Amino acid sequence: MGIIYFVLVLSAIIVIHEIGHLVAAKLFHVYCYEFSLGMGPKLFAYQGKETKYTLRLIPIGGYVAMAGEQEDDMELYPSIEVPAGRSIKSIARWKRIIVMLAGVFMNFLMAWIIISGILMYSGGYVKDAPPVVASVVEQGPADVAGLQAGDVIKKVVFEDGTVIKPQSFTDISLFTQMYDGKITYTVSRNGEMLDFVVQGQPNKNGLYLVGIGSPTPEIVKITPFNAGIYSFDYMVDMTRNIFKSLTRLVQGNGLDQLSGPVGIYEVTSQQASKGLPDLLILVAMLSLNVGIFNLLPLPVLDGGRVILILVEMVIRKPLNKKFEVGIMTASMVLLLALMVFATWQDITRIFIK
Repeated sequence: MGIIYFVLVLSAIIVIHEIGHLVAAKLFHVYCYEFSLGMGPKLFAYQGKETKYTLRLIPIGGYVAMAGEQEDDMELYPSIEVPAGRSIKSIARWKRIIVMLAGVFMNFLMAWIIISGILMYSGGYVKDAPPVVASVVEQGPADVAGLQAGDVIKKVVFEDGTVIKPQSFTDISLFTQMYDGKITYTVSRNGEMLDFVVQGQPNKNGLYLVGIGSPTPEIVKITPFNAGIYSFDYMVDMTRNIFKSLTRLVQGNGLDQLSGPVGIYEVTSQQASKGLPDLLILVAMLSLNVGIFNLLPLPVLDGGRVILILVEMVIRKPLNKKFEVGIMTASMVLLLALMVFATWQDITRIFIK
């Protein structure tokens, strides 16, 4: 069943993303040749008024084929004559930006709706506890270093150079539990700023614990009227942590924690075994991750496409075709290399286990 859940989860997230592009494109009268569910050989096709809706063999991914998006689209769809002014390149640049960002918007919307539903189902929302040391495990790493209950954590500096100025206790634990090096805690104690160097000890699950407890978090009662607000808060917290992780990766830190499709498959199987709410939370997190990932300034991604359009708006003319194709190809190679590396990491972890 694990593989079925994996396929359904990824397909749902990607299809929602592509529906965003399709709806926005049609809103601005861009001619769309095809909307495909899946990749590879065609299994089924339905011809709409203009757009052909297809189901393909490989049940992961999908795409919207818009007129003018590729240089060779006329060769791919030779029997179709696109009316003048209806290619993606023919519409105003601000409209093109909306079309590019519509997929990301749908991923964010999907995450928001799912989290809102989960919160209403659970009836409560656990607010993040403040970055304060509530307790210290006797003779644990933090106790030996000198940390005390009541210390307010102002800054956490990792040995690899990563710096976190926490807004909540989760901001700290999310990263310290995965880090095996020394960590410097800057805390406020009775108005005095103090530094303590701590190195976490691994537990049986491979997490590195420093031996500090968090304050008791506040639990808010959820109603249909505030579920959306706290869902947004939850997404903001997740987004902040995702960007912190991306920043560390760009700096070359935390690459050993990078996961690809194999890792996502394992996590999906684990969450599905716990029940539908846990699986849906994973779907929301992955949808948010896909949306944020697509905002990265790589030309082959939506965020990179937007940057190229903005450059055109500044220089007031289309980009050189050879240059555009070149950077698209380079970014595609980079993404494929990253995917291979992440998959290798996943496989290595399996064999190490």
